[in-house]
Amino acid sequence: MNANEKVCSSGPKLVFACSGAADVGALADQAARKMSRDGTGSMFCMAGVGGKVEPILKKTGTAEKILAIDGCPLNCVKATLEQAGFNEFEHLLVTDQGFTKGQTEISEANVARIADLGATLLR
Repeated sequence: MNANEKVCSSGPKLVFACSGAADVGALADQAARKMSRDGTGSMFCMAGVGGKVEPILKKTGTAEKILAIDGCPLNCVKATLEQAGFNEFEHLLVTDQGFTKGQTEISEANVARIADLGATLLR
């Protein structure tokens, strides 16, 4: 299976997150990690997709659903998935949820808010 094949209906629910230097990237990353701990999705390797690492692409191609969580409007996660040939996924942009780059606290409440929104998108 390659990256251009359609996502399956019986595979894992994968979460790819921004892990950028900005606070909103850290929030995206922590929300994805919480989703993995909670069992609502499995955080997976964004760098592997960007590097076009074959086993990562293959597993991504087996996903039932994919969620991209971007911290800011640069949408690096979304763009990386698309460049690797994945076009069917949910997208959550942290700054669209009222958070401001450079002014966002990485608190349990903020992480939970983004994780809950992500979980809703993966249902």
